[in-house]
Amino acid sequence: MAGFAAAIGAGIVCGMTQIPVPGVILVFSSVFLITGAGNAINDFFDADIDAINKPARPIPSGRVSRNTALYLSFLLFGIGIALSCFINTICFVIALVNSILLIIYARNLKQTALAGNICIGYLTGSTFLFGGALFETAGLYRTSGLFALAMLATIAREIAKDIEDIEGDLAMGAVTLPIRVGQKRAGNIASFAGIIAVILSPMPYFTGFSVWYLVVILFADLCFLIAILQLIKGDAAHSSRSFKRAMAVALLAFVVGTMSGTPMVL
Repeated sequence: MAGFAAAIGAGIVCGMTQIPVPGVILVFSSVFLITGAGNAINDFFDADIDAINKPARPIPSGRVSRNTALYLSFLLFGIGIALSCFINTICFVIALVNSILLIIYARNLKQTALAGNICIGYLTGSTFLFGGALFETAGLYRTSGLFALAMLATIAREIAKDIEDIEGDLAMGAVTLPIRVGQKRAGNIASFAGIIAVILSPMPYFTGFSVWYLVVILFADLCFLIAILQLIKGDAAHSSRSFKRAMAVALLAFVVGTMSGTPMVL
């Protein structure tokens, strides 16, 4: 989904019918590889905790060794960053910074209160920025609203996932937000982030998206509100899945809104 989001970010800037195919292929491939590297390095550092929370993951289940995951992550990071060099300087900087953040997150931030959630929120939102950066600074401006919306929605979902995984995190000595401030307060923080995302969701319409964006984003907002309600009721597992569905619908809204909206770069 990250590579697709980056491609959508590029399409938002130039219009979905005027996408420069070679550039978008590079954008998609770079994001796809770096995301894969992030998943592999995350599995490497999370092998012990996944044995409790998610025993079916590749390393705990024995399908992949820890060293294989580590070497694969380095290979994918290298290729992904190298591909970004062929796009432009802004894309290279974003790719390099995000790769470093993915490693820091997996090694240090994932088990810290709130900082890890914010990091993942930024990384998710920045996929739109990366796609927009295909068109340099004008593209960054065009995709800034999507970046903010995706970041807030992801922060909310990540906190919900931490609440869901609290048993395994406690066993491993992690200091996630629910462990630090309690599940109820953590849920309130996640709900606040989700509400802000809903409030900001009309923003892209005022940067050239069509009215169809508003129509589809209403369904995404409904999913967000359902997720928030589930979180308030203490159902973190279903809330996390509802946040994921809401983000998928929001991505569809971006596509629909772009197809008949006003491109910034021709």
